[in-house]
Amino acid sequence: MGQSQHDARKAGILSKFRLFSPILAGATLKERLIGCLGALIGICLTGLVCGYFMGNDVHLPLIVAPVGASAVLLFAVPASPLAQPWSIVGGNTISAFVGVTVLTLVKDPAIAIGLAVALAILAMSLTRSLHPPGGAAALTAVIGGAAVTRAGFWFPLVPVALNSMMLVALGIVFHRLSGRQYPHRQTVAPVNTHKTADPPAAFRVGFNTEDIDAAVANLNETLDISRADLDTLLRQVELQALLRQRGELTCADIMSRDVVTVEAGATADEARTLLLDHDIRTLPVLDGGRLVGTVGLRELAAIVPSAHLPVSEAATASPSDRAIGLIPRLTDGMIHAVVVIDEARRVVGIISQTDLLATLAKSLSQTGSPALMGGHGQGI
Repeated sequence: MGQSQHDARKAGILSKFRLFSPILAGATLKERLIGCLGALIGICLTGLVCGYFMGNDVHLPLIVAPVGASAVLLFAVPASPLAQPWSIVGGNTISAFVGVTVLTLVKDPAIAIGLAVALAILAMSLTRSLHPPGGAAALTAVIGGAAVTRAGFWFPLVPVALNSMMLVALGIVFHRLSGRQYPHRQTVAPVNTHKTADPPAAFRVGFNTEDIDAAVANLNETLDISRADLDTLLRQVELQALLRQRGELTCADIMSRDVVTVEAGATADEARTLLLDHDIRTLPVLDGGRLVGTVGLRELAAIVPSAHLPVSEAATASPSDRAIGLIPRLTDGMIHAVVVIDEARRVVGIISQTDLLATLAKSLSQTGSPALMGGHGQGI
């Protein structure tokens, strides 16, 4: 059986079990196992710590059931807006307060349970703390039984708020130790580094924020992802599509190989002379033959000629990296050239904005074999 037939048969089998396929992007087995471990540790430690502070009072629950649902979000989908610290602590606590208030004012249980959940959703929405387990916290406050009724307005604080804060604190520690980012930090909106009203160069073509808003509105759905993260994701999709279509060229194919460099012990005046003589904007700075950073006219403009070099961190790539992948860095308005280095950080080439632009222009004009363009300048 050929590979294509095998893939088709596999796809046919999997399609029969599509209901069991993960619906979340990135939901790999490894990520789920990490989530399981996190939930195990988080829930157990939350119960132990809360039990230590609350003692063995049989009339007060050690841990409330909605915290289990919070753990699913916190450890399985930590990037979700619904799983952030304020959503967990605020959503559960505010909803529990709503539930206790409804229980106090509404005597009909059938009306009370519906009203508690509905008002909890409203309260969480108004306080930007929407958290699905909050609905369960409100419901628990109404139907939790004698122990919850006796606790009254203490119930939202102990154990709900205490449980939620302990779970979030443990979640932060767990995600840090496992190399994950939590709380999730949204992508910062790009700004024009030239301090003008124009958007950054990379954002002047293609879609914009208004397009994203219109597309989301047309879907008529509430998405579990922020607009900033959605913008970042879509731009990564654009880049990956470009890499697939035009990704034949490597950095080694287009880099300039005769690189003008400067030693770390040189003066600012010596570096400035090299930049002006060669009509370039970026110089790799070497120490013992290895790259330690770069220096450009921007850094040299504010210092005296005899001063030491103001070395900046270098943008680097390896010879085998795909050249198209340099587009985000070379269009951010700050970086004028990417230094190509080997495994020992020895400089083997450099790719400027001009090099990449010439390569793209040639590549787009041809439909046959990839165009191998030579270097056109160092940070011009």
